[in-house]
Amino acid sequence: MSENQSALPARYPDASRSTLSHIMMVTDTNLFGTVHGGVIAKLVDECGGMAAARHSGGTAVTASMDEMAFLAPVRVGDLVNATAHVTWVGRSSLEVEVDVTAERWDQAAAHATHVASAHLVFVAIDATGMPRTVPPLILETEDDRRRYAEAKIRREHRLASRDAILASRRDDA
Repeated sequence: MSENQSALPARYPDASRSTLSHIMMVTDTNLFGTVHGGVIAKLVDECGGMAAARHSGGTAVTASMDEMAFLAPVRVGDLVNATAHVTWVGRSSLEVEVDVTAERWDQAAAHATHVASAHLVFVAIDATGMPRTVPPLILETEDDRRRYAEAKIRREHRLASRDAILASRRDDA
């Protein structure tokens, strides 16, 4: 279980799993004929938001996106699939992992190529825009526990980075 002591019923990572698919068009491309990274980032954010909303049971807004590695180019005509699921939850925030694949239709047999991955943090909010409590995450498999442990490390790094930046700004004032 997570550190979250919510009275809400706990949920499994698979309960939040979300997938968005999009065929890449000419309007999605840059001057080199490949799809803009921002188009992929938008798909990642939307799919991650769906998973966060599914887990939290309502609206969740993007708080941060860790670095996103683009592993292979995406081209016009590719069917891009973003798949997301929750990896960690706190009191009102949750981390979502998103993997992106592209199915290449220009080849004899279509196959999926892993093209990008990212981790995003969302905050669940109520109707007034204030943070609200999210359900705990049930860690059932070794993979769930590994992803949760890695998410905690990423969270510690994000918080340490934020604190260092704020301290630097105070020093400069």
